[in-house]
Amino acid sequence: QVQLVESGGGLVQPGGSLRLSCEASGFTFYYYAIGWFRQAPGKEREGVSCLSRSGRTTYSLGSVKGRFTISRDNAKSTMYLQMDSLTSEDTAVYYCAAVWNGQSCPDRMDYWGKGTLVTVSS
Repeated sequence: QVQLVESGGGLVQPGGSLRLSCEASGFTFYYYAIGWFRQAPGKEREGVSCLSRSGRTTYSLGSVKGRFTISRDNAKSTMYLQMDSLTSEDTAVYYCAAVWNGQSCPDRMDYWGKGTLVTVSS
């Protein structure tokens, strides 16, 4: 059974940092490209960042460039999203996802997590 389980969300003050984790199981993680997505209240879901099997960043949302870093640990079947200099505009439910065809990220993903809420507020 394929599972992607996010953790690390919560409440953080503007300017603060947070690291999200996503543990994968049920498929061969290192064969898949990975991505992080988010959906803010009242808005559509958007791609945040994508990482290839080899660890190359293939996509990054303009508003998070220089602030967010995606990474992976294939030995642990886990992906991460380090988020720095957070603003209220980053408040959203964050989802991790994986796709066999790395070129599909962020347009189409094969597997999805259920999401973790990040709230940036003072």
